[in-house]
Amino acid sequence: MKRAIIIGAGPAGLTAAYELLKNTDIKPIILEKENFVGGISRTANFDGNRMDIGGHRFFSKDEQIMSLWQELLPLQGKPAFDDLRLNRQTELAEGGADPEIQDEVLLNRRRVSRILYRRRFFSYPVSLSLDMLLNLGLFNSAAIGISFFCAMLGKRRENNLEDFMINRFGEKLYKTFFRDYTQKVWGRSPKDIDADWGSQRIKGLSLIKAIGDFFRKSMGKKAEETSLIERFYYPKYGPGQLWEKMAAEVQKMGGEIVFGCAVTEFAAEKTADGYKITAAVAGGKTYAGDYFLSSMPLADFAAAMPSGVLSPKAREVAANLPYRDFITVGILADRLKIKNTTKIKTLGGIVPDCWIYVQEADVKLGRLQIFNNWSPYMVKDAEHTVWLGLEYFCREGDELWQMSDADFIDMAKDELVKIGIIEKNAVKSAVCLKVQKAYPAYFDAYKDFPLLRAELDRGENLFCIGRNGQHRYNNMDHSMLTAMTAVEAIRGNKTREDVWSVNTEENYHEEKGK
Repeated sequence: MKRAIIIGAGPAGLTAAYELLKNTDIKPIILEKENFVGGISRTANFDGNRMDIGGHRFFSKDEQIMSLWQELLPLQGKPAFDDLRLNRQTELAEGGADPEIQDEVLLNRRRVSRILYRRRFFSYPVSLSLDMLLNLGLFNSAAIGISFFCAMLGKRRENNLEDFMINRFGEKLYKTFFRDYTQKVWGRSPKDIDADWGSQRIKGLSLIKAIGDFFRKSMGKKAEETSLIERFYYPKYGPGQLWEKMAAEVQKMGGEIVFGCAVTEFAAEKTADGYKITAAVAGGKTYAGDYFLSSMPLADFAAAMPSGVLSPKAREVAANLPYRDFITVGILADRLKIKNTTKIKTLGGIVPDCWIYVQEADVKLGRLQIFNNWSPYMVKDAEHTVWLGLEYFCREGDELWQMSDADFIDMAKDELVKIGIIEKNAVKSAVCLKVQKAYPAYFDAYKDFPLLRAELDRGENLFCIGRNGQHRYNNMDHSMLTAMTAVEAIRGNKTREDVWSVNTEENYHEEKGK
């Protein structure tokens, strides 16, 4: 039996193993440096309150991805429902779906995301609405309209992310809702970020699309852009539940997952047209294989390759590829200060948002999750407490990263109070969690990425998959698709070029953040 060595048990690595077992006679062995599966798509559990690190909506335009998710966790009940009650006594909203919610299911959830800007709420993604016009005021709304039409008349050459955004939203709207938040997320001006980021994350969205969506919805039609979807699937106990189920299926079908096993070295041999990897060394053991599918960060991958396989320039590019790291603070509160002024009914009467994007310049907080609204089963007592996830973007080793957990939690509490989300005496408990290399970045050494990719492609049995394996800010479904495509390439039905081409089509969009 041939063997495939897969590095990483995140969405890409697990999907690759699952597809190999279903469609080939190749045995997958996954080497995972952590003691859990799912990567940053895992669910962390703190005393019964579960945290989705970064937020993961289960929605894709690819039918095979949607089918695979439901193959692992069936969709519960009617197509749409929201008002899940933990006591299971109350009939569910929207059609009276069966109130007996099984454990291994996907829930169908309402998507609500808003921007907090100048202590007011705006729709996210930015969309045309009466509330937006009222919050901005007549003068600012008119200025945004004029700026947009000026941008339409004179398109910029897209040398960077700022050019990309101004071409789609106009300079005034860009400066109002995009510029400062982008700087907060990436620590760089959009002028310094490659336009590729926009091509992958917001390519399908523009003010014209938002206006079109406004009129479509007013006529009872669905939104076209993925960013404008109003519902999504979500595992009852968070995204990690699905990856744990997939890992169990992989092991049941004969695949192996080795935990606490970081790859430190590869063995390779040169061929007429490039090279072949023959083995990976991890945890003091050597794992020989016929195929190697890597989702590990390219900096680590290149450092583990034997001397002479990759050129010094390629190694240098890989070593200097930039990332943004991530710190999240979970805060359990007994109440919120902000009130639900929407028409959406929620458990406990809280605001209905899954995410709140914090545009306020006087705090470092970038984004706020309300886990009750992702799934009430994420919270031990969702009827009487609110479980919040505060997201901070940083760079490993910087001032935020070096703060102690206690100091960071104190800062996070103060910022929530400052922007009016909670009263300080509402906090019951808190936890701090750091995540390395959460977001591949598109600046500095990224400009030389084509050189590195060309040398990776010379690996005749190497397939780079997933977010870090391709240094591409992919979402879960795209990461899964890179794995599926790699398996098809092994079977002879696709090419390595097809693997790299996932998430480059012009009409596919997922919004920033996860």
